[in-house]
Amino acid sequence: MAFRIRAEQMAEFERTGMDAFEDEMVAHSKEFSPRLCKVLGDDQLRVAVRQAITRAGACGFTHRGPIRLYIELMFLFGSDFATDPQYPEIAKVLNNGSEQMLRAQRICDVVGYFVDVVAGKDNVHVRNAEKFLADFARSGIEFQENGFEETLLGEFEKAYPQKFSYVGPDAMKRLIGKGREESEKYGMDSLRAQAMLAILMFSFGHGCTNDPLYPWIS
Repeated sequence: MAFRIRAEQMAEFERTGMDAFEDEMVAHSKEFSPRLCKVLGDDQLRVAVRQAITRAGACGFTHRGPIRLYIELMFLFGSDFATDPQYPEIAKVLNNGSEQMLRAQRICDVVGYFVDVVAGKDNVHVRNAEKFLADFARSGIEFQENGFEETLLGEFEKAYPQKFSYVGPDAMKRLIGKGREESEKYGMDSLRAQAMLAILMFSFGHGCTNDPLYPWIS
């Protein structure tokens, strides 16, 4: 008698394999970003990893290596990095339609430059920017509609000149516009609220208001 695997058995095999892969990616995430993963806790971390795996698949990343890279990009740049105006080169490569391993390698090259030059050794530029922006947010500065964008652009450049130069002022203007739109959507229509949300997007990615990595923002 021929051995046949019923459809429900095959589905169970696939589910078990996916569960094991998800477990592997959760464990890798804890190694890659231990501090954030500790803050998130296992349940919320799994939500973020599961979303990243799904989004990676939608981009044609189905092999273990490219999926793992996608998850690492999530931790580096926020879950919505693929549409973030701060990282257009990643989106360009991600969506160029070439074979997934080639795309993954090219993205590694792009990210390698960012980590080495923009973030700096041991993320020194990132930490300096975070401190500067935290102090700026607490400064009590009064924003005016006239010159609002220019003020924020100037503060972003002072906070993180390496990133500002890498991203460029046009992308920063789009980010500020997104911050203003998002703050109004949530009923926070003051100029200070708009500025604070733009700062969060600059720091944690333009999708930070709905990012499973940062549920406290949501």
